[in-house]
Amino acid sequence: MTNNKYQKWHNWLLLLAVVLLAVAPLVFIKGGKFSGSDDQAKSKISEIQPGYKPWFKSLIELPSAEVESLLFSVQAATGAGVIGYVIGLYKGRSEQQNKHNENSD
Repeated sequence: MTNNKYQKWHNWLLLLAVVLLAVAPLVFIKGGKFSGSDDQAKSKISEIQPGYKPWFKSLIELPSAEVESLLFSVQAATGAGVIGYVIGLYKGRSEQQNKHNENSD
């Protein structure tokens, strides 16, 4: 039982290491020229109303739009993984309960 407990921690640590290895180098890349929808919206707003001032500034300034895109993708993949895990967990519990009910008859 204790080996299974350590195996779960190893899996989470490996996942964290993969995410860090993918994100950390890209944070230091400067001068990306990719333009996302936020940048396009900002330019259109400036075109329509030149005196517009944003309500707030970003907490973190990322070096390029590619990094923003990567972080968004990591967030989406993490969310999909959590949803898939929860669905699988409930499906497994349901199947286990059905087997238990069949064996008790």
